[in-house]
Amino acid sequence: MKKIFIIFLSLLSSSSALANQPFDWQLGFQKAASESMRDIVAFHNNLLLPIIIAISVFVLFLMLYACIRFRASANPNPSKRTHNVTVEILWTLIPCLILIVMAVPSFKILYKQDTIPKADLTIKAIGYQWYWGYEYPDENIIFESYMIEDKDLKADQPRLLAVDNEVVVPVNKVVKVLITANDVLHAWALPAFGVKRDAVPGRINETWFKAEKEGTYYGQCSELCGIKHAFMPITVKVVSEEEYQDWLSEARVKFAKDEIKNDKLKIASR
Repeated sequence: MKKIFIIFLSLLSSSSALANQPFDWQLGFQKAASESMRDIVAFHNNLLLPIIIAISVFVLFLMLYACIRFRASANPNPSKRTHNVTVEILWTLIPCLILIVMAVPSFKILYKQDTIPKADLTIKAIGYQWYWGYEYPDENIIFESYMIEDKDLKADQPRLLAVDNEVVVPVNKVVKVLITANDVLHAWALPAFGVKRDAVPGRINETWFKAEKEGTYYGQCSELCGIKHAFMPITVKVVSEEEYQDWLSEARVKFAKDEIKNDKLKIASR
């Protein structure tokens, strides 16, 4: 109980620090950091959850009523009725209407996610067994992102989520992500942004997000891709425009495409 109380207090005092990654005893979604994720959370909490709860309570009531009302001791002569046309029509039409009520806003969210606005920044994410490669096509930047092993973790780095090279993007900018894979199926997923797209070899899928809050956001490969599927996390650092420009200046030197290619050619020739 003491541990639960401490976690509860930490959520109240530092919710912003925990909004971008999963935490112990979590029951709901991560806090939304984009409009897409806000739409998903609102759809779930305001529509789906009440409908699901109402259906569950109603079905439980029917089961209890049937068990009590039609128990053997109360019905020595069981009914011979085989069907009821009115009931059959109702239990067909009502679920159809419920599904329509859920489908309309669901399709709106899906179509909104698939309509990519004019991008301020484009990133290409490539899934490998078992790490991610990233390219900034407009900036001549390419790098690989590996999970940091337990022995190398720093105090503020979460286990199985921290990486050596983070994706860095500016806040309040539309980021278009091109997603593919080099070997098998992967999936690029960031829960706080409401983003999840399969990475398919030989095909490029597209998605987008617009991060509304600065911070470090964590995701993971969400498509079973082999024995180290659980060890290829995704880390996106959202910074101010000034910080992003500073990072670009360093990254153009550190992660220049030509230098990366030359290093790989040297390694291959050995």
